[in-house]
Amino acid sequence: MNSISFKPIIELGKHFIPEEFLPPNKDENYLRNQQFSSPLTFKPLTAQQIELLIQHGNQCDNWENILVAEGFDPNQVKGCKFYGLVRIGALPAAYREFHDLRLPVGLYNSTIISCDIGSNVCIDTVHYLSHYIISDDVMISNINELATTSNAKFGNGVLKDGEDEKTQVKLEVCNENAGRAIIPFDGMLPGDAYLWSRNRQDYLLQQKFKEFAEKKFDTRRGYFGTIGQRTIIKNSRTIKDCKIGSDAYIKGANKIKNVTINSDAERKSQIGEGCELVNGIVGYGCRIFYGVKAVRFILSSHSQLKYGARLINSYLGNNSTISCCEVLNSLIFPSHEQHHNNSFLCAALIMGQSNIAAGATLGSNHNSRAADGELIAERGFWPALSVSLKHNSKFASFTLLAKGDYSAELNIPVPFSLVSLDPVNDQVVVNPGYWFANNMYALERNAWKYPHRDMRTGKLQRIEYNYLAPDTINEVFEALNILNNLTLENDGSAYVKGWENSKKEVKIVKVKQAIEIYTDLIYLYAGCQLLTFLKDNSFHSFNDFHNALTTQISRTLWINVGGQLIRKEAIDELKRNIKSDKIENWDMVHQFYREQGARYDTDKLNHAFASFLEIEHITKKQFTPEVFQKLLNRTLGIKEWMAKGIYTSRAKDYTNPFRKMVYENDEEMNEVIGSLETNDFIQQQYKTLNELKAAIAQAKQLS
Repeated sequence: MNSISFKPIIELGKHFIPEEFLPPNKDENYLRNQQFSSPLTFKPLTAQQIELLIQHGNQCDNWENILVAEGFDPNQVKGCKFYGLVRIGALPAAYREFHDLRLPVGLYNSTIISCDIGSNVCIDTVHYLSHYIISDDVMISNINELATTSNAKFGNGVLKDGEDEKTQVKLEVCNENAGRAIIPFDGMLPGDAYLWSRNRQDYLLQQKFKEFAEKKFDTRRGYFGTIGQRTIIKNSRTIKDCKIGSDAYIKGANKIKNVTINSDAERKSQIGEGCELVNGIVGYGCRIFYGVKAVRFILSSHSQLKYGARLINSYLGNNSTISCCEVLNSLIFPSHEQHHNNSFLCAALIMGQSNIAAGATLGSNHNSRAADGELIAERGFWPALSVSLKHNSKFASFTLLAKGDYSAELNIPVPFSLVSLDPVNDQVVVNPGYWFANNMYALERNAWKYPHRDMRTGKLQRIEYNYLAPDTINEVFEALNILNNLTLENDGSAYVKGWENSKKEVKIVKVKQAIEIYTDLIYLYAGCQLLTFLKDNSFHSFNDFHNALTTQISRTLWINVGGQLIRKEAIDELKRNIKSDKIENWDMVHQFYREQGARYDTDKLNHAFASFLEIEHITKKQFTPEVFQKLLNRTLGIKEWMAKGIYTSRAKDYTNPFRKMVYENDEEMNEVIGSLETNDFIQQQYKTLNELKAAIAQAKQLS
């Protein structure tokens, strides 16, 4: 039986905070008064104002509870019911307009319970408006319920006083069995989610992370929901326990419950028709529309959910898009694209710059009696149409997967590879270094587009978008170690065990070509980093340049922490400092990200130089002007080869007869897709190549 209590009407709007949770000598509005900041002075209604309000069909259990500011016009309030303490700002005789929405300033046809309402506000037909602080210039129209409860958490994983831990909201990322669950909080960065979801065996570290999250929360009951200035909310059903920033736009939402929506004048967030959001955090500048379902989620800034997407128990990194598909129990780093129909991603760690195509089912098959499988993909993961993968699988950076049903778990340790299925021989085939041999245009363009699409304003974590970086170069060294120890067949291929969880061997093709490509990548990486170092400093001689280079005992290990590459030794020190209380909260962890970002160029240079010495089998002392000259020449040669590859890979689109056949002639084709010769990106690559030539010519003048 439903428990429906019976109380006097004069009690409506009172006892917001249950008595057992109300501190001594405090009333139910003590937290509300801390939240509500206004330069206005509020006074009781005059007898004349009360009379006019009654004439306009308004009702109130006690008019003494209605306080108004100078500029309040009672003629702008009609057909409303008021309960509890309500403070109202200036309401002039005017109307506001936003797009095609025009509303008179004032309060109309609404039930308003214990709210603070700013100036120049338009509220029309809100059937139940309870315990909200509404800022100036807000427009709200046609809402079923807009309410806050005393234990509202606004999407954070806080336990309010008296609540059972079983009710705590957690994000069960990377694994369906909750073994990597984290407590969400407003301001959680991808790096935070990564560090917390890993290191599960370190109980002290896990306890510290939990304490850090708890420090960000106030467990007291009684906070009101808030709606920031100039926010528009229209034609929506239920908005409950929400904190909404300024300049947000919400239209046609079905349900938004226990959510923080970050938004401001420069980074406006929008939520559109048919959306249902429960227990989540929406970052600045996000767009969510057309039937989205999101439950237990964090959506980082400048990301999108659209066209029926479902995001559940997941963290989506900045500048990402998910639409038309389902993502469950996943931690996704920035710059992720999954915008085709029917793709499915479950229990995965996807480490950025990824693109998942239509029909892909990643992690859809349980291989044990428990739903405890995981998939890990380093950055640049691109599975093709209708790829099916099983847990557990792991992929090196920039892995391409050709269409197919991969029937067993995979562990692909070589980067920049194409993985495909040979149906005739029933085996997995890996083509290492495929990107550089066959798809340079796409690889280089992706490296160019991601930073241009990075809309973050704070950029607290420094995200690496270049495909040649410490993480991928370390993988290249590992790949060379593997490939150089293979026994080659007559056709140049080789076979390996342990890359697929089956009795079958995996075939590796074009091994010698891959070894050449991987080796060139190390030289190119080192050459470009040393040239950048020269450009950023004024060295008068090679000796000055040589002396400024740091010698490391060996190449350092690196970790992708939410898209930011950080030396493993620095992460190990961070964890030690957390456990010893030298780092006491998430803000200090974020400061660590800033510091590591500030020193990244130096660390990357040191890693590049160490990589060059390793591939050359020399010491720093043996790094002579002659050796440097050879590196510069090789760098230029590799870059020229890559520039040619960029042009050639794009030129295929202009010569393929099956692409050309839809156009009557070349002129029409150029009009539709643009001329190859005037392609802006290709022209930019030639410009970059010319700049590199100039930099190399200048570097050769050092003696």
